[in-house]
Amino acid sequence: MAELSNCPKCDAIFVRNQFRDVCQDCWKEEEKAYETVYQFIRKRENRTAKMMEVVEATGVEEELIIKFIKTGRLKLAQFPNLGYPCDKCGTSIREGKLCGSCAGDLKKDLQQFTSEEERRKEAAQKEKHGTYFAVNEKINRRF
Repeated sequence: MAELSNCPKCDAIFVRNQFRDVCQDCWKEEEKAYETVYQFIRKRENRTAKMMEVVEATGVEEELIIKFIKTGRLKLAQFPNLGYPCDKCGTSIREGKLCGSCAGDLKKDLQQFTSEEERRKEAAQKEKHGTYFAVNEKINRRF
């Protein structure tokens, strides 16, 4: 759904939608930057360039190149040395948001949390079943 927003680069007001997160002028600049990057890495001798080499050769900011990769405009399968940082630790990765190590840590933490929750539920069940109730003595006595 479209909404009014300020451009994060130039602070101009524009209508944000699912396709654009910057104003028209900044979008045109990003398109020029994309063409510059794509023309550079498209050449056979530059296909194995690393991120810093691409930044230095094209003059395009690393964050913008990462944006092109994350939005799928640059396919990493064609460029073996390009990558982007893991959201948690900053290690260079080629897919997803987390590197293998951080994903493994997260899975381990989730498993630990799940087992702790199960242990708490079992303890609550034992507490519930371990309670004794006394029946009123008047009802049980017969004189």
